Amino acid sequence: MSSPSKTIVWFRRDLRIEDNPALAAAAKDACVLPIFIWCPSEEGQFYPGRASRWWLKQSIAHLDRSLKSLGSPLVLIRAESTLAAILQCIGAIGASRLVYNHLYDPVSLVRDHKIKNQLVALGISVQSFNADLLFEPWDVYDENGHAFTTFSAFWDKCMTLPIELTSTPPWRLVPPTGVENIQSCSLEDLGLENEAEKSSNALLSRGWTPGWSNADKVLSEFVEGHLLEYSKNNMKVERTTTSLLSPYLHFGELSVRKVYQTVRMKQIYWAKDDDSDAEESVNLFLRSIGLREYSRYLCFNFPFTHERSLLGNLKHYPWRADELQFKFWRQGRTGFPLVDAGMRELWATGWIHNRTRVIVASFFVKFLLLPWTWGMKYFWDTLLDADLESDILGWQYISGSLPDGHELNRLDSPEVQGNKFDPDGEYVRYWIPELARMPTEWIHHPWNAPKSVLMVAGVELGLNYPEPIVDLNTARERLDDAVSMMWELDRAAKIAILSNSDEVVDDNLVSINSLDIPKVIVKKEVVYSSSSLDQRVPSVHNIKASSCNKGLKGLNVQGPNGDELSGKVETSVMDEDLRSTAESSSARKRSVSNRLFAVPNSCSSSSEGNPSKQYSSHAPMGSPLHPSLDADQLGREKEEDDVDAQSSINAFRPPKRSA
Repeated sequence: MSSPSKTIVWFRRDLRIEDNPALAAAAKDACVLPIFIWCPSEEGQFYPGRASRWWLKQSIAHLDRSLKSLGSPLVLIRAESTLAAILQCIGAIGASRLVYNHLYDPVSLVRDHKIKNQLVALGISVQSFNADLLFEPWDVYDENGHAFTTFSAFWDKCMTLPIELTSTPPWRLVPPTGVENIQSCSLEDLGLENEAEKSSNALLSRGWTPGWSNADKVLSEFVEGHLLEYSKNNMKVERTTTSLLSPYLHFGELSVRKVYQTVRMKQIYWAKDDDSDAEESVNLFLRSIGLREYSRYLCFNFPFTHERSLLGNLKHYPWRADELQFKFWRQGRTGFPLVDAGMRELWATGWIHNRTRVIVASFFVKFLLLPWTWGMKYFWDTLLDADLESDILGWQYISGSLPDGHELNRLDSPEVQGNKFDPDGEYVRYWIPELARMPTEWIHHPWNAPKSVLMVAGVELGLNYPEPIVDLNTARERLDDAVSMMWELDRAAKIAILSNSDEVVDDNLVSINSLDIPKVIVKKEVVYSSSSLDQRVPSVHNIKASSCNKGLKGLNVQGPNGDELSGKVETSVMDEDLRSTAESSSARKRSVSNRLFAVPNSCSSSSEGNPSKQYSSHAPMGSPLHPSLDADQLGREKEEDDVDAQSSINAFRPPKRSA
């Protein structure tokens, strides 16, 4: 009689029982070993911030309790190599199969592909599934088979495609023999939280309850009690009026398919009432789901977007590498109340409203002209729901780095934004106690208030609250100059390329401010014998090794049968640092200034157990959505970056929905 087959389920950011395709597939076998591997050395510059690691720890504990009730507890492993840890598990129990769910960021794609190739070469069956998206990135393309580079066109196409139904969760799991031979560890030994962080982390539990079953409760509460008013409440920043689902979705505690299906069913139910407000709310919320899909889509098809703009023209943009202004922005000391309130809330609670994220990010790149990669990395380190792909999309959109993003010369006044989204000034007063007694008339522009008003309010500009670090007119002039310079440099570069070619330079042609939009072939007529469920990867070549992608140099990623897969590039000239899946329409070499795209050391991470003590030369990605309370983890030096930390902690409040 043959021995029962044994399957390993590798959990990552899919920490749930319900609608987990990998777990459901494994449960069909006789024996199942669920594992979670924490490998800090492989995280590199993408090492999670303190608040994000707190959530991960709570979510893992919740998942372990659920798996125990099914009969096979979660095995936790802290390792120096994910591949070595998986091989050790295979040897210990005699497993013949590994299953896992897809991830789409560049680092995970390369790591997963390497592991899959190694295991298949050893005769181990490996299968991967879609548990994170409605549509796989390689299944959505235009009529020419190219990847979309605008959200509207992408989402319109998605709405014409069928959506898979959620999978049935297993009722029971049978653990394999030999588990005792695995070098596992306890949850505490994973090192996701050190002793110095626990007091600050305790505050997070007052506002959040991680775990997949808790995610279901949050979804139900939102759909039944708040979805109807979503289009109205979504614009308020003084209270939490969003769905609060972002961290649950990031860690895979909640299936995006379930969210979509639940909301669509509510939309169908409300249709009988012909309620236009309800229809608007549902469409607006589904659009936010679409933006999350689009963030994965861009990162998969254009994997260089964590360090440079999608539009090739932006490589000529004259960013200002001003570390002092970067510090003032982080501390909430810009002199613009709405911006400062948002940054202080971010520091104190690990979360800010999406509208507030847009406001502080827009001020960062348009008023201060700081490199968007700096802000993206800061969000990655501070947000509770820090999501690599969503942060890339958010910051590229705000900085004008996308074809359908904010206009390059768009300048949104924080004063106007404050009057619109915090008309009573309550949000500013809560997070900036120095301005608590300012009249509403002046709350968003105290620098214009009469001296008598400032005196009565107890505000001394330049002393207990800063003067604006830049005035509106100066910011407008600098932004216009920067955009003009970018186009001049872009035009000069195009002339130089044409001059070195056999083509005749047409001065009128190269003077046109045309966008450099890369093109990637997604659909290619290749027949694959492997399952369509398996993860595909873009063709990546000669990626420069760095702290976050060691071993990637010279990688030639191919499909299951050795064929090049979706994402093949039409290319003639590639970067020295990165040969990605995308090519500029001008087909020429691009360069990135290390000085501008290197995040200042003052923002480096010094958390215990973090293998990356400072940001590497290329900053990673974040999103507009939760921050951290620990100064050490964020790399702020106490004497420099203290924004009255004690008062911030005392002011902490859990996120609350509007009534």
